[in-house]
Amino acid sequence: MHATFEAVRLLLIDDDTELCSLLVEFLKGEGFTVECVHDGHRGLDRALHGGFSLIILDVMLPGLDGFEILRRLRKESRVPVLMLTARGDDVDRIVGLELGADDYLPKPFNPRELVARVRAIMRRYEPRTTTTAARVEVNGVVLDPATRKVTVEGREADLTTFEFDILELLMRAAGRVLSRDDLMENLYNRKATAFDRSIDMHISHIRRKLETSRPFIKTIRSIGYQFLREPGDGVEE
Repeated sequence: MHATFEAVRLLLIDDDTELCSLLVEFLKGEGFTVECVHDGHRGLDRALHGGFSLIILDVMLPGLDGFEILRRLRKESRVPVLMLTARGDDVDRIVGLELGADDYLPKPFNPRELVARVRAIMRRYEPRTTTTAARVEVNGVVLDPATRKVTVEGREADLTTFEFDILELLMRAAGRVLSRDDLMENLYNRKATAFDRSIDMHISHIRRKLETSRPFIKTIRSIGYQFLREPGDGVEE
């Protein structure tokens, strides 16, 4: 995928037709191809079969709500999803991330912020054209950038693109603490806010997928996260 994002096809699922019209005009001006759908059932069908690069998905929709669309979509597809949520509704954000959204944006928002979020997500999905980094093995976990595979004590863990990239950052810094700001800036090109749960939820998913009888990632309260170099290095909080 090119840095200009000319090849990126976006599907916008939102029942606010006026907002959709404004966003389509703005996004096309930024070089994206955009299709709009205004109801849940049609949105799910297009998300599954339309060959889109990224889905912008509102929570409140007629027919199927955004959560149900995301739940069904994640059974069949890893296409990146940016959720649109009500401002101040932390529950919507947490549920969306738990169901597999890549990021969220509370309404109302500046269209430029939407573009920045979309571009940050798509950078994580760009094919790697540079020399592939060396594989890393720490504490029984093997991460191979060439194949984008992670194995835990010989068992393969099925991680999303964002989860893989977070884990790679943590493993390459094993023994050191990475702050939430470090992770947010690397993955999303923005600092973490007090109410931003994106990184926390992705870390939660990684922990669950790496799950064995011992911990791998330690929470350093109010600071960030640390990948443990050895089994006895610490206890997860």
